[in-house]
Amino acid sequence: MLDELAWRGLGERESGAFLVGRLWGERREILDVVYYDDLAPEALVDGTILFPGGAFGALWRRCRQRRMQVVADIHTHPTVARQSWTDREHPMIAEVGHIALIAPRFARRPFDDRELGIYEYLGGHQWRDRSGASAGRFFVRTRI
Repeated sequence: MLDELAWRGLGERESGAFLVGRLWGERREILDVVYYDDLAPEALVDGTILFPGGAFGALWRRCRQRRMQVVADIHTHPTVARQSWTDREHPMIAEVGHIALIAPRFARRPFDDRELGIYEYLGGHQWRDRSGASAGRFFVRTRI
């Protein structure tokens, strides 16, 4: 998935995806990846992510058909994986408990998993930084 994000961003712009699967208590099982630009081809054109609200319908239909839900989202940043003002003020999924991941260096390798930004949405444009030690909240059963 990270290699795909790097490819979609052409090494020079942000890219992103919704991670779809199931919740198991505090853990999130990732079973599928839905890339922003597959839902909205224009989402990555300007170098940053501009995801139109109308594109969520296709995402919700896909989740319903597979009996899954969005368990997180991920997008890339050019340098470090810290939230920008835009990230904080405009969550992709504005539900308490949603997890937003940020990959550094437009997801170009090499980088260590500990470099990923992991942020939990608390509501009201407030976030908890769970970077580093929280990677255990996710598990992947199939290769994505």
